[in-house]
Amino acid sequence: MPLIVLCGYPCSGKTQRAEELKVCFERRAGRTVHVVGDGALGVEKNTVYADSQKEKNVRASLKAEVERKVNKDDIVIFDSLNYIKGYRYELFCLIKHTQTPHCLVYCLTSGEISSTWNASRDAAEQYNQDIFDALVLRFEAPDSRNRWDSPLFTILKDDKLPYEDISDALFKRKAPPPNQSTQSQPLSSVNFLHELDKITQDVLLAIFNSLKTSVPGDLIIVPGATEKIELTRTINMAELRKLRRQFISYTKTHPTENSGHISNMFVQYLNKSLH
Repeated sequence: MPLIVLCGYPCSGKTQRAEELKVCFERRAGRTVHVVGDGALGVEKNTVYADSQKEKNVRASLKAEVERKVNKDDIVIFDSLNYIKGYRYELFCLIKHTQTPHCLVYCLTSGEISSTWNASRDAAEQYNQDIFDALVLRFEAPDSRNRWDSPLFTILKDDKLPYEDISDALFKRKAPPPNQSTQSQPLSSVNFLHELDKITQDVLLAIFNSLKTSVPGDLIIVPGATEKIELTRTINMAELRKLRRQFISYTKTHPTENSGHISNMFVQYLNKSLH
């Protein structure tokens, strides 16, 4: 069932809003509600957010937990910073694959108010000031014009929770349709794995040859694909090979009916992963 993603500065009231939402949906709608967040994983925030690799691992663990909890009957509330728009896009892809609605609840506060709330916490629960300031600086505010940030509910600290509007967004709205890169299809060809390997290798070869004369900003034509690679930064073959392995692993379990779609699916995957 639906996924509610919270986002906002550190100490912006997200956990309080998550608890309000949980109580409302349990009492008014009789729903089972799961809350996924840093607290459940025992995240030591000042250690994790000071180390980019540790933070990346925690985000992956949280996303995996959300994916495990999402089902046809229950509501999942994701209570974390969720401050990176690319990460919110990954969550959007997840709900497209499971074909369930979602919404984003943005707890909007000023840096000063959040800093005051942080200072009022027990010492063990506080963010170090350097960590707090860095997270505020890195925060990428949601934009309702982005499909992965919509529908968006922006809530100020003194606002009443818009439960009815959130409920309508989740239960009176169709889930976003899956696209080629997220929809599961039956395996239809005994040669599928061979074709998958060959086509993705051909795509990498075309990119490799184009990189010799391309610069960021160029569009790279790929054989068999109508879409082009958007070269937004410098990339190397090691990174491309890693993404190819990830794409192959995913596509093995979610094969497409038509192998002619593989090139476009791989290009879509690369463009999303390289941005």
